[in-house]
Amino acid sequence: MTKTIIKTAAVKVMLSYDYSHFEASMSLENESGLTMQEIDDARKKCQRLADKAVGQYKKAKKMAENRSNGEYRMRNFEDECKRIQAKNEQDRTVEEIAILKQYEDENWQAQFDYDYDYDDDDDYGL
Repeated sequence: MTKTIIKTAAVKVMLSYDYSHFEASMSLENESGLTMQEIDDARKKCQRLADKAVGQYKKAKKMAENRSNGEYRMRNFEDECKRIQAKNEQDRTVEEIAILKQYEDENWQAQFDYDYDYDDDDDYGL
């Protein structure tokens, strides 16, 4: 009885999350043959890619939500700072002093910057 040598294999992972579908597929080829471990490793890499896509999708969705609320939150922050500035210095709480310090920072608006374009911020073990 001859042993069958697997020379090509394909793995595919499909995920559905929040009405979105993510798919990763990979083909392997080796004239000398593929082991089940190599095929399983490819499956794991595909799973990691699909998981990464879901993670980036979640982050992008959160950033979009933050962007839509950002202008409102920025106005509220400015209004709160003006209210704190109107108080006597000795009447300000430690938290209010920290808020004013943040407001006086020339780059305070950056905290409301929610740009995200599916950055490769994690390699998910790939």
